[in-house]
Amino acid sequence: MIIDTHSHLFDEQFDSDRQECIRRAKQANIEKILLVGFSSETNRQAMEMSQKDAVFYPTAGLHPSLASSVNEQMLDEYTEWVENHRIYAIGECGLDYHYGKEDMDKQKELFRFQLELAQKKNLPVIIHMRDAQQDTFQIVRSFAGKITGVMHCYSGSWEMAREWIKLGFYISLGGPVTFKNANESKKIAQEIPLDRLLVETDCPYLAPTPYRGNRNETAYIVYVIEEIARLRGISFEEVAQKTTENAMKLFHLEG
Repeated sequence: MIIDTHSHLFDEQFDSDRQECIRRAKQANIEKILLVGFSSETNRQAMEMSQKDAVFYPTAGLHPSLASSVNEQMLDEYTEWVENHRIYAIGECGLDYHYGKEDMDKQKELFRFQLELAQKKNLPVIIHMRDAQQDTFQIVRSFAGKITGVMHCYSGSWEMAREWIKLGFYISLGGPVTFKNANESKKIAQEIPLDRLLVETDCPYLAPTPYRGNRNETAYIVYVIEEIARLRGISFEEVAQKTTENAMKLFHLEG
């Protein structure tokens, strides 16, 4: 069994062939898929899809790109959603300074809000971190021992990955680990303790080689597992089994 721990199969890019994508995923032995929400609309879509097909497990988050538009009503509605629906993680949430730091303070406030909610609900967090490594780490470290979660599609250094692991977090690798010059991701794949590793697609984004530049889908996670197995000199089955066990443990998945 394989678990895709980060998917956006509700995205409009799948509107024409979503059921075919789900069929291909199941044929590839992917039996559980986390549908990761990042807005009111996508949180709802993730929940609705999970109610129609048991392969899906929904999460709920507010992406840092929403920080400038978030108000008290939106936060109240988000909290109410989390309180009244069965979700498996808070997120994705985090910090993203890629397009500038104009809303940095609002991003931090929104991030802390979700971490506090995760602590209250005893849920893991799925963290998005882009060009904001130090701020993200400092905020999460202030919750040390109170929350756990995963660094989604991790693109930082192996040295920093070790610090996240010390905080009790998992590191998730996706399509970029298959890219020819992704030296740091490949180093992490080789060095990370297997009991701290997760795999994901982040579909429809970040398709692995040989589909790089095209739409990603959950079935392509096998290329991620193959590359990690190759780099570590172990079997595909061992990577699949261990990352599945890790995902089951972190997200308290059934079955």
